[in-house]
Amino acid sequence: MARAEKSRKSGEDKEDQREGRELIEKLVTINRVAKVVKGGKRFAMAAVVIVGDGKGKVGLGTGKAREVPEAIRKATDAAKRKMRRVPLREGRTLHHDVQGRYGAGRVVLRTAPSGTGIIAGGPMRAVFEALGLHDVVAKSIGSSNPHNMIKATFAALAQVASPRSVAMRRGKKVNEILGKKQTDQADAKEA
Repeated sequence: MARAEKSRKSGEDKEDQREGRELIEKLVTINRVAKVVKGGKRFAMAAVVIVGDGKGKVGLGTGKAREVPEAIRKATDAAKRKMRRVPLREGRTLHHDVQGRYGAGRVVLRTAPSGTGIIAGGPMRAVFEALGLHDVVAKSIGSSNPHNMIKATFAALAQVASPRSVAMRRGKKVNEILGKKQTDQADAKEA
């Protein structure tokens, strides 16, 4: 049992090392938290990290430890485990506008033409850079708490659907979903 578990862990480590060269890690925030005990206060560090491959996969992780490096390591490991894929249009922007909500945090994400760049503040910018979005306009409405903003952004990104997935779900063809004009434009770009 121990031998199989050990070989499985070493295989996971090798996979992490291969992915580690390609992954983008963004430290969003570090917070000092205190626990009041009989002798006084015990301080710990809480870290929030975003990890992405720059090609449409991104994950969020949080970690808490006595020391900052250990908290960051825990958060990074958690983010690698929780990575999810987001469909991107032309590898640079979202397919459609979306809204996300988590607690008191609300965000609005809008597609943008080529050359716009990332117009987003604070923690949302880290998510988009790790995800590989190049053109997006985002607005945070409500809570400015980094945890809520990031989780609302992930809730919005979970709603993004590619035309191909929508067509498969509805039992139609992609050009029926997009319409003739957009299909012709896509064919012209491919040629």
